Amino acid sequence: MKKAILIIAVAILAAMPGTFKAQDDVNIGKQNVQLKSDLMTPEALWAMGRIGSYAASPDGSKIVYQVGYYSVKHNKSHQVLCVMNSDGSGHQRLTASAKSETDPAWLPDGRIAFVTGGEVWAMNADGTGRKQLSQTGGEVEGFKFSPDGSKVIIIKSIPYNDIIQKNPDDLPKATGRLVTDLMYRHWDHYVESIQHPFVCSVSDGMAIAPTGIDLLKGQPFECPMEPFGGIEQLDWSTDSRCIAYTCRKKTGLEYSISTDSDIFLYDTATGLTRNLCKPEGYVEPKIDPTKTMKYQTVNAKENLKNNVGYDQNPKFSPDGRYIAWISMERNGYEADRQRLCCYDLQTGEKCYLTEDFDSNVDDFCWSQNTKDALIYFIGVWHATENLYAVSVEKYNKKSSLANLKSQTIRLTNDCADWGSLQLMNNGRQLLMERHSYIEPADLYVVTPNVKKPEQTAISQLTQENKHILDRLAKPTVESRWVKTTDGGQMLYWIIQPPHFNPAKKYPTLLFCEGGPQSPVSQFWSYRWNFMIMASQGYVIIAPNRHGLPGFGQEWLEEISGDWTGQCMSDYLVAIDDAAQNLPYVDRNRMGCVGASFGGFSVYYLAGHHDKRFKCFIAHDGAFNLEAMYTETEENWFSNWEYDDAFWNRDQTANAKKTYTNSPHRFVDKWDTPILCIHGEMDYRINATQGMSAFNAARMRGIEAQLLIFPDENHWVLKPQNGILWQRTYFNWLDRWLKK
Repeated sequence: MKKAILIIAVAILAAMPGTFKAQDDVNIGKQNVQLKSDLMTPEALWAMGRIGSYAASPDGSKIVYQVGYYSVKHNKSHQVLCVMNSDGSGHQRLTASAKSETDPAWLPDGRIAFVTGGEVWAMNADGTGRKQLSQTGGEVEGFKFSPDGSKVIIIKSIPYNDIIQKNPDDLPKATGRLVTDLMYRHWDHYVESIQHPFVCSVSDGMAIAPTGIDLLKGQPFECPMEPFGGIEQLDWSTDSRCIAYTCRKKTGLEYSISTDSDIFLYDTATGLTRNLCKPEGYVEPKIDPTKTMKYQTVNAKENLKNNVGYDQNPKFSPDGRYIAWISMERNGYEADRQRLCCYDLQTGEKCYLTEDFDSNVDDFCWSQNTKDALIYFIGVWHATENLYAVSVEKYNKKSSLANLKSQTIRLTNDCADWGSLQLMNNGRQLLMERHSYIEPADLYVVTPNVKKPEQTAISQLTQENKHILDRLAKPTVESRWVKTTDGGQMLYWIIQPPHFNPAKKYPTLLFCEGGPQSPVSQFWSYRWNFMIMASQGYVIIAPNRHGLPGFGQEWLEEISGDWTGQCMSDYLVAIDDAAQNLPYVDRNRMGCVGASFGGFSVYYLAGHHDKRFKCFIAHDGAFNLEAMYTETEENWFSNWEYDDAFWNRDQTANAKKTYTNSPHRFVDKWDTPILCIHGEMDYRINATQGMSAFNAARMRGIEAQLLIFPDENHWVLKPQNGILWQRTYFNWLDRWLKK
């Protein structure tokens, strides 16, 4: 392979408002990234622009979108806005300052609204005529204008002291927190504020009134929901009168054990709110907080009609008659199948439109041409995320939901993952995002053809990282099916290094997925990135083991209550099949890596691998399940997955098996070097789990390293930490697998 120095000019932009002086020029300057060959490096990965939110103009002529750039030198990110014509031409960057600009949306008058400095601003489509619309003192965290432009939802945080008590006024420097209930911290922060939606009036000049009506005034509930919810959890009715919003109206212990969120309809004219999921006067059955809800009355068949699981992300139909949302059936089960629920505002009827799709609906939008399709959605099947349509036989405005017969039609058959979708060009096309193992996200226009899906047209609009990707050699991606020990069929991905030579022997990595019920689809990650792993000379084996979506509900649910059974067998089946049948896999140089549940898998396999692997890497993994039961903040997760609290004497067989097979009980069988990585702000799986695993390894005399991040959560988000993560990761693998 020819060695050369490739100089890649990459725009690395400024981080936060006011962070840099003008002479630093990082907001408009360029930084060279040197590559010693045509192979991906951590520096090149972090130099890539990351496409965020996007929106098509009402007339379909233009598209505005957000891109994030990262400065490793300054350890910051900067978000910019760009605009282009709907065919991808006429690209123009709108952001020209060191301040980040985010959340672009089109106003009815053709201008672009966005957030900068915690306020809503507007500008013309060419970036001129910038004007501040809101005056909140920098408190805006999200917004959505009504269709007629007369009102706007503003998301702001308000103080919350129901669980963490406010310290006495005469002790202003006290750092202690007096906690009175559960859910005192969530994901990566202590819960001392919650988000509320406010409805503000808008003047003719689009100026936003400084005060508004709090939809949840006096209520101790959050909207959007922690930790990942955003403005997508609220929607305006087509007549601009009503707001549908997502909320889990619980606090403390009840919140920590429940996934029961509902869709509420708020009438701005009357101020009244009604629950679209529950009948009036609904009383939740009593729940034992130390046991799984699988077998409790709340999930009894007669109660499931009350939408007791996750319900979120409502969207009104174009004619205003219906609301659709993503709905899970059961309470306490965060990975239940995501169905598409449809509610008739005229009759109060409710139905589920995707019952023939045995996987998740991950995002959707209403069609405007109901003769062909009622709704478009994306979902994962057989390890790829593609576009589908819900076609409804003989649909018209007089149809009853009870009589609708829906059919799911696949519109794309791409070895890639398609992202969120929205209508454009008067509903004739869809604006979408697409990525894969070898391609970061770019924007595309999809012209669906429901009657002839094979004629669905796809057109790429952006090539955000072409200047980098064109200089990099690409891995090869293949799939392979193998029979599992229970007689099933499992798909696993094989990612081969660039410049692959089938006559060579390559060190090989078994990738263990997290979740535990997240798909091993064609994701692009800036940490667990298969392209950079393959570029360092590794073959990657990535199994879609039992417990992952896209292979039917029975396959998905097999893992709950059985973390160390079939799914672990699947991992070993996949790596054994690769070692036996792929001649380029070097069975004497195999490693095992994973994060979250994947980290748990690594810790478990470290005691059960029968010397298959030469090294392990576990990131943010669960090590001691008894400790994790009371450490994690979302207790519904442990309840559903383990069945019981560890102190219950009447545990189910699955619960006994779970605790008996916790990885920490098999440290006496560890015999292989291990790298443990953890973030101290990870409140989902606490850092003590990684520290305990590392300590145990060293006390056993096993070669081990601990990479601990005091300022990172379940992920690694800061640029220099990201580079450190990658370098540590590959140094460890190279040390043990490239001898």
